[in-house]
Amino acid sequence: MITLSDALAQYPQTLKPLPAETCPLEQALSRVLAQPVASKIDLPLFTQSAVDGYALRAADAQKTLKLTGEVPAGSPSSHALSAGTAMRILTGGALPEGADTVARQEIVERSGETIRLTKPVNVGADTRYRGEELKQGEAIAETGQRLHSGLLAALAMAGVFKISVRRRPRIALLVTGDEIARIGSPLKPGQVYDANGPLMHGWLHERGYRADIQYVPDRPEAVEQALKQALDSSDLVISSGGVSVGDRDYLPQLAPKLGVQKIFWNVAQKPGKPLWYGVRNGAAFMGLPGNPGAVLIGLAVHVSAVLGVLEGHSTPQPEWRAGILEKEVKADAHRDRLVRMTLRYEESGCVHLKSLPRQDSHMLSNLASAGALVWLPVKNGDYAAGETVRWLTI
Repeated sequence: MITLSDALAQYPQTLKPLPAETCPLEQALSRVLAQPVASKIDLPLFTQSAVDGYALRAADAQKTLKLTGEVPAGSPSSHALSAGTAMRILTGGALPEGADTVARQEIVERSGETIRLTKPVNVGADTRYRGEELKQGEAIAETGQRLHSGLLAALAMAGVFKISVRRRPRIALLVTGDEIARIGSPLKPGQVYDANGPLMHGWLHERGYRADIQYVPDRPEAVEQALKQALDSSDLVISSGGVSVGDRDYLPQLAPKLGVQKIFWNVAQKPGKPLWYGVRNGAAFMGLPGNPGAVLIGLAVHVSAVLGVLEGHSTPQPEWRAGILEKEVKADAHRDRLVRMTLRYEESGCVHLKSLPRQDSHMLSNLASAGALVWLPVKNGDYAAGETVRWLTI
């Protein structure tokens, strides 16, 4: 049995990032950059007004100035600014030739076609200079960054319309077990409604991944055929059920038969101990236990790490954060616990975590309230209220 920390360390050692491909910017949300990106233009592209006001020369700020034109955003001035004159200018309007400052309208008194300032202004007041944010060719984003909406906007503003990203992983989901009844199907004696299919598919969809899902009965030939088909067409295969030591847990024997190299089987974590991980020709197989609480752990902790490696993320491991326990929590002397908790933010930003009831691996109802998955390493004795622990969002 391998420790949780050692299991997480295996993923970057056994997998490599997928090939790069060129992607239009509008299709790149949540993709990971395969190359650094530089600005195609100066930002701002031209010197412009930061406010609605009047373009003028700072040397003329104490004079009564004649208005000689208007510069709206999107339209450059038709003529240069002469000494002793000003132009009406709107936010984003290009500063006319001859002007060196902007007087915001709040400090200007206008009478017909003349203005007078009620306060002095210095050269460059309320002015955005060409290239003050970025020069053409200056870096915006680095290899390994995941593209969120803000970064997409920054790239678009910088004239970047195509980028090099890692190919999205092709993912196959296998839900095994004769006891599983699909949504909408009548329950037969001894069956349970399927939670793992919606959990795995929904978890991946929330993060921008697509996955094909297949339900597999507990017959060796059916499991072998489904696994082979999935391995042949996918970069990552995730299964639920069939990886422990029961009479119908066929995957640990069938995966090596199909050429999957076993990296580890069983992780010292609770829940989710009987986790099987292996690789074949650069593809990963993650065999998760059948209980849905254990599947949740597998997704949030292990699958997220595998996906991070496959997509070449600069920090592929799950994003663990620090929080404080509100109440005492039971520890385990042999396995790391992964506990579903509520989280509460103080005004200071400090996160407080409180354990929820119904933590057993077959239980999911507390996900209606859970906001955090908390990692409690092996420990003799309990975790006390006020202790700092690591958590991630679920």
